[in-house]
Formats: sequence, C-alpha cells, structure tokens
Amino acid sequence: MPDKAILLLSGGLDSATCGAIAKSRGFALYAMSFRYGQRHAVELDAARRVAGFLGVTEHRIVDIDLRSFGHSALTTDAPVPKDRDFGAASGIPATYVPARNTIFLSYAVGWAEVLDCRDIFIGVNAVDYSGYPDCRSEYISAFERMANLATRAGAEGNKLTLHAPLIQMTKAEIIRAGVGLGVEYGITHSCYDPDARGRACGACDSCAIRRRGFAKAGVPDPTLYTEGRQ
Repeated sequence: MPDKAILLLSGGLDSATCGAIAKSRGFALYAMSFRYGQRHAVELDAARRVAGFLGVTEHRIVDIDLRSFGHSALTTDAPVPKDRDFGAASGIPATYVPARNTIFLSYAVGWAEVLDCRDIFIGVNAVDYSGYPDCRSEYISAFERMANLATRAGAEGNKLTLHAPLIQMTKAEIIRAGVGLGVEYGITHSCYDPDARGRACGACDSCAIRRRGFAKAGVPDPTLYTEGRQ
C-alpha cells in the first residue's frame, strides 16, 4: 500500500501543482479544503475538480468561520486591491487572512493523526507571492517542529513531515513543473474577486502573479477572465 499524505487543496494553481508532485512521489492523497467565509468560495468548485483530476482517495471540505474575525479583504466586504505596482508595494496586503495557514495546517495535522499519516503537503510559495508571512520557509520549519511537539504521533517518535515543494520556485517554474506532470490548469481558480459567473478579475494580486507566471513560462493561460481583461 502506498504511504498516505494530506494535501491542503485550495483549487488554485499552486495547490494543484503541489498535489501532482505528491502524487508523482507515490503518495495516496487525502485532500482537505476549507469553506472559511472567503468571498471567492468558487475556488471550492475548482478544488473538487482538481481532487477528481488527481484521483485523491478522499476529499473533505471543512467549514470554519473566519469572517467572525474579519480583518481581511477576503473575509469582509472591504475592496480587494487591484492593479498594484509590485515594484513599489510594501507591507502585508489587505488580502492577508490572519493565521489562515496555521489554522489550515492544524486541521491537517489532526486528520493526519487520525489516518496514521506522516506527511502533509502544502503549496505555499515565497518567491512569486503577495508577501504573506505564513508562506515563508521559516514558518514551515517552525510549524513542523511545533506539530511534532504537540502530537501523540510526534511524542511517540512517528514524526510528521511538512512538505512545501514549491516554496523556492518562481510561478513560471511551478507552471512548467505542473505542465510536465500533466496538470490541467484550466480547471484551477486563483482569483480573489471573481464575478458572479466565476470569471477571474484579472487585476488582483493573485491574478497578476498567475498571468505573469504563464507569460514567463511561455505557456498559454487557460484562465477565463472578465471582459476587457483577456
């Protein structure tokens, strides 16, 4: 039997590629997604498509309410920043969701213990990204140490490993890697502020990074954008 691995699956480009990498390493995947009050909940439809594409053993969508805390353009009615100049931008953007990856990874650790699973995959990236503090290598290493201190599995010597295979890759490198693994990027969704039809805005940070990645990779962008943003 192949080893089990938890995959945190948002339905975006990075998590889809991360899942394909985990699958290529021979893991049986258990995907976990979150309905956390995000304005771009259409990403969960993409997560279901990607889970089907990857042939995961099980896909769970967990309901939590991060809107109760707010303080993010993704979990409030505050406007999502558009057409930002990344060269001039500084600080953590308004789309940062407080402690999101810490919360998601905590759920993944709990499920991993239940499944007797030693590996968790997360598609964070610290090169072409919006500047979120919970996407850095230091954070991933620290969380892995904490998880092994805080769990029965870790205390008994069955160490958990937190895999972040994309963390030092550019978006273009991620896309090329995914293409090599047969990832169908047309089924993924990255936009923070899609329209009522689920089309990407083409102007938020996530759209800008995604578009630039496809251009630099020399790969056609299959994303359906709103009119005027093609």
